Amino acid sequence: MKPVPFGYVAASSAEEAVALLAKHGDEAMILAGGQSLLPLLNLRLARPSVLVDVSGIAELDYIVESDGAVERLGQGEEPRGHARAFPE
Repeated sequence: MKPVPFGYVAASSAEEAVALLAKHGDEAMILAGGQSLLPLLNLRLARPSVLVDVSGIAELDYIVESDGAVERLGQGEEPRGHARAFPE
């Protein structure tokens, strides 16, 4: 099965992504990696009118750990359990 037609916007900043999500409301979905969203689209379990791609936004390219350290990940990298940690 193929997904229903939808729009696609690649946001260039977190501010732009937030504005796009506000503009499109419940009709928008965030695309970051797509591994869990794409099957939902193909099965038509998710039917957004627009996808807002945030995968290219460098300022969203980190994970804050519970102990206050920040684990930096490169674009598209997966955590390896031994990534460098930077104090906040």
